[in-house]
Amino acid sequence: MSNKREGIRKGLTRYGDDAFSLYVRKAFIKAMGYTDDALERPLIGIANTYSGYNACHATVPQIVEAVKRGVMLAGGLPIEFPIISLHESFAFPTSMFLRNLMSIDTEEMIKAQPMDAAVLIGGCDKTVPALVMGAASANVPAVVEVTGPMLTGTHHGERVGACTDCRRFWAKYRGGEIDDAEVEELTNQLVPTAGTCGVMGTASTMALLTEAMGMMLPGGGTIPATFADRQRHAELTGKRAVAMAAEGLTPKKVITPAAVRNALRVLQAIGGSTNGLIHMTAMAGRLGIRVDLDAFDELGRDIPVLVDLKPSGQYYMEDLHRAGGLAPILRELRDHLELDTLTVTGRTLGEEIDNLPPAYPQDVVKTVDAPLYPGGGMVILRGNLAPDGAVIKQSAANPSLLSHEGRALVFSSLEDMAARVDDPDLDVTPDDVIVLQNAGPLGAPGMPEAGYLPIPKKLAEQGVKDMVRLSDARMSGTAFGTIILHVAPESAVGGPLALVETGDWIRLDVPNRSLEHLVEDAELARRREAWTPPSAHAGAERGYLNLYLNRVTQAPDGCDFDFLMP
Repeated sequence: MSNKREGIRKGLTRYGDDAFSLYVRKAFIKAMGYTDDALERPLIGIANTYSGYNACHATVPQIVEAVKRGVMLAGGLPIEFPIISLHESFAFPTSMFLRNLMSIDTEEMIKAQPMDAAVLIGGCDKTVPALVMGAASANVPAVVEVTGPMLTGTHHGERVGACTDCRRFWAKYRGGEIDDAEVEELTNQLVPTAGTCGVMGTASTMALLTEAMGMMLPGGGTIPATFADRQRHAELTGKRAVAMAAEGLTPKKVITPAAVRNALRVLQAIGGSTNGLIHMTAMAGRLGIRVDLDAFDELGRDIPVLVDLKPSGQYYMEDLHRAGGLAPILRELRDHLELDTLTVTGRTLGEEIDNLPPAYPQDVVKTVDAPLYPGGGMVILRGNLAPDGAVIKQSAANPSLLSHEGRALVFSSLEDMAARVDDPDLDVTPDDVIVLQNAGPLGAPGMPEAGYLPIPKKLAEQGVKDMVRLSDARMSGTAFGTIILHVAPESAVGGPLALVETGDWIRLDVPNRSLEHLVEDAELARRREAWTPPSAHAGAERGYLNLYLNRVTQAPDGCDFDFLMP
C-alpha cells in the first residue's frame, strides 16, 4: 500500500494513529460501493451547489454527471460534495451578506475532505466569486464550471429576458404604462429556462472574468445552460481536473496580479456589472493581490465597451455565445492584455488566443476602432463625498446626466425610502439627486442591490425614466441608469455620505471623475460633531451576523472578512 499523502490518504482524521485513520476511512467509504481500484485513483471533488430555491442552478445535477464522466474517462474518481447555494432573489437580507460564508464553506470543505483537485460549479451572482475565494484560500488545484445563462422568452411578440427587462417592465408598471394583469403575465416569460440572467448582469460578468483570468476552460463563460455544449464543456472540465491534480496547478499559480489586471480589462470591455469590481477585489485579495481603483479607472480610459448587450446595449448572452463568446473580445483586446499569464489549461493566455478558431462575421462584439461606447464601462469617482471612491457604470447611464448639479433628496434608510418614495406629496423634481444612506456593507447590512433607487412614483407617472441616484449600496448588473454606487466610506461608519441632508447641492462630473458635496466645511464640521451611528441591527449580538458586522471590510477592499485576507 502506498504511503503517499494524496487521494484517499490526504488529510487523515486525527485519531492519533494514521494507519487506523486510513483503515476506518476506507471502511466507511466502501459503504458507497467503491472498490479498492477506484480508491487508488486521484480523487476529484465536485462542489455541488444545487438547491431547489435556485433556478440558476437547476441544471447542476446534469453538470455534475458530465464532470464525473470526464473525471472517470481521465482515470480519476469523482466525488461530489455539497456547498451552500445562493440565489439573489432567495437570500435575506441579500446574497452578498452570505457570499463570505459560502467562501468559508468552500475553503473548509476542500481542506477537510480528501481531494487532489476540485471542480467548482457555480452560476448565480455571488456563487462564482465565493467558490473562487474559497478555492484560492485552500490552494488545491481547482477549475470552475458555470451553469450558463438562460435563453430568452417573448412577451407580446417582443424578445425579453431576465433581468434588465424585469426592471424595465417594473418601471413601466410603476409609471402606469402596464397594469397588474400584464406585469403578472410577464413572470411567465422573463425567466423561460434554467440558467443565470441572460444579460450582462453579475453572473455573466463573473463567468467571463473567471474565464479571462484563466480559472475556466476556454469557451465556458457563455454557453447557455440548456445547450448540450454545456455538458460537453463540463466533461472536458472533469478530464482537465485530473491532469491539474497531477501537475499541481493551483489557484495561486493562475490568479496572479497580471491575470487580475487582464480580468479587469475585460470587465471594462464587456460593460460588466459594477459588482464585478467588488468580487474581483475579494478574489484577488485572498492571495494578497490589491486592486487599485484609480488604476482600474485608467484601464477604462484605454479600453472601450465592445459588447452590445443589455443593459448597455441591445443583445442577450445567447447572442454573445453565437458570436463566439469571449473569443472575439480577447482578439480585440490582445494588444492590451498580458499574454504570459498561465491558465487552467496549462497554457498561457497568449497561447489560448493563438489557438482560437477563425473569426467570423458577427455584430455583437464591436471593434476597438468602432466600439459600442468610447470610454470604459465604469468610472471611479472621488471627492469630498467619496474620499475612498465610488463607481458609476457610465455605459448604462444617461449621457445628459453625467455632468449634473442637483438638490439632494435624502432617504436615511431602506425603510425610510420604502415609506416615502411613492408619497404623492414628496417634494422632488427630475433635476434632484436621490440619496440613500445606510445601505452599505454594515448599514443595511450586507450591501444589498438597492442602489437602483426607484424613480419616485409621481415622477414615473410623468414619464421620467432616469435621475441621478447616489448610495453606498450595490446595484444589480442587470440594472441601468445614472447611478452612483459603493460610496466609501459608507454612511453607517460616519462616511461623508452620512452628513448629506435634503436640500444640499451635489455635483457629479463623470468626465473629471468628481463627486462633490457643495456644503461649506464649517457646516460639515458641525454636522460631524452632531452625528451618531445608527442603531444596532436586530440579532447583532450572536451568530453569523455578529461575525459579519465585526469583520467585514468596506467596498474598496471587496467586502471580505479581514481575517480571510493575508
